Amino acid sequence: MSQTLSEPTVIGPPKPAVAPITSAQLLPRLFVFATLLFAILFGCAGRLDLPALWAYWFMFQSIALYAGTKMDPGLRQERLRPGPGGTDRNFRWLVGPIILAHLIVACLDIGRYHWSDTVPTFLQLLGFGGVLAGWALPFWAMMVNRFFSPVVRIQTERGHHVITEGPYRYVRHPGYAGMFIGALAGPLALGSWWSFAPMALVVPLFMRRLFIEDAYLHEQLAGYSDYAKTTRYRLVPGVW
Repeated sequence: MSQTLSEPTVIGPPKPAVAPITSAQLLPRLFVFATLLFAILFGCAGRLDLPALWAYWFMFQSIALYAGTKMDPGLRQERLRPGPGGTDRNFRWLVGPIILAHLIVACLDIGRYHWSDTVPTFLQLLGFGGVLAGWALPFWAMMVNRFFSPVVRIQTERGHHVITEGPYRYVRHPGYAGMFIGALAGPLALGSWWSFAPMALVVPLFMRRLFIEDAYLHEQLAGYSDYAKTTRYRLVPGVW
């Protein structure tokens, strides 16, 4: 997910070849996704009387709806249909099945088989706090960074420039910071210890992507190296 992007190489971005997807066009897609997520969560659980699943589903849909309709129209288009070029274009197709496996394991655990659904209530509440932070941080980044692509690429056709507002004042990769938080908090929120197993596979993939992207931005984006000198931390302010 490209996070901070380059100084513009042209004065004013040229007109895009494809018209951006409007909020009205996005709503049916969000509805379909909400329905699929609902079917996965409650279908695997085999029951509807699980407050943790309702809270998880409602929180995600609320944030996705707000961010999806409020984000820059060009970014909406880029996230759904990334432009050409760049590197590591299959990242989300690698991570997606692992996150899906995490949800399936968690729902089977807490709804049907009770393999490890012994997470204490106070840890579940902390988990939901972490999940909320883990989702809100990338969406906050999207609100200030209209170049927040799922592909590591230079979007010269959209007039790239380095973003230093919002969470980018503190870390260079707030999207990945949120993903790490969500990966660790999700199993706690859903109440399944076993669902940590799939998420453990996501962490090295996130780290790999972060190093690929940071190196790419240093090499390819004018102004990023200077930004990195002033914003030294990649994920955690004051730590790394």
